[in-house]
Amino acid sequence: MHQNIQTPLESLHEEKYARILCYPKYDLKELRKRLEELKRLGIETLEFSGEKMVFDVSVLGKGCVGVVVMAHTDRGKVALKIRRVDADRAGMQHEAEMLRKANTVKVGPKLFDVTENFLLMEFIEGTLLPKWVEMLSGKGTRARIRRVLRNVLEQCWRLDEEGLDHGELSTAPKHILVRMNDEPCIVDFETASVNRRVSNVTSICQYLFLGSHVAKMMKRKLGRIDKAQLIETLRNYKQGRSLENFENILNTCKLRKV
Repeated sequence: MHQNIQTPLESLHEEKYARILCYPKYDLKELRKRLEELKRLGIETLEFSGEKMVFDVSVLGKGCVGVVVMAHTDRGKVALKIRRVDADRAGMQHEAEMLRKANTVKVGPKLFDVTENFLLMEFIEGTLLPKWVEMLSGKGTRARIRRVLRNVLEQCWRLDEEGLDHGELSTAPKHILVRMNDEPCIVDFETASVNRRVSNVTSICQYLFLGSHVAKMMKRKLGRIDKAQLIETLRNYKQGRSLENFENILNTCKLRKV
């Protein structure tokens, strides 16, 4: 059963919450340091809710670098990424820089603030893309899916143009959320880089149309696309990242505006 517990800062000393703040190994000295950082960020309460569980406490997400929970500040609801004490990085600054760069081209949740151990960003209320596609039915379904996928590809194009590679879009089930208004948001820039060749457009197309499970679902919902032609247009795009080659990908995926 998922919990929904709002906890003020002074109650985060309780062991079950302290273990989240210092996941996966509780340390009192580290906890005190992190509580000071939360005060500096203006956090009023943390809300433990979501579909993931950490030590029997509900959270929004958990990965190799951090645990994500909901927080409440004078901005309202925000997402707080907590750096794991065993993370392969000394702080959250790199991810913040990558997210800030994505924000300049209107991609990703808005970055609000960063400290050594925390990343404070916009809370995206939405459904993971594969689940959202699976749930849709009825009149207008195909057009809605196409609009969202086109938007996703355009965001990936803007990231490519910016020289920022997300790094995890070839297996993207957890990295794209679709809001209630059908606005998709690419999340989780912890492995993003400006130092490797960008492959956002090619990676997301591989995931959506050339992979196994999700590609089959897209075929069922949208109809067949010519995979050989898509592979060819992706190859051309890799060789020459032009707007024309990008639009050829949209056409091949049947995502052009009508």
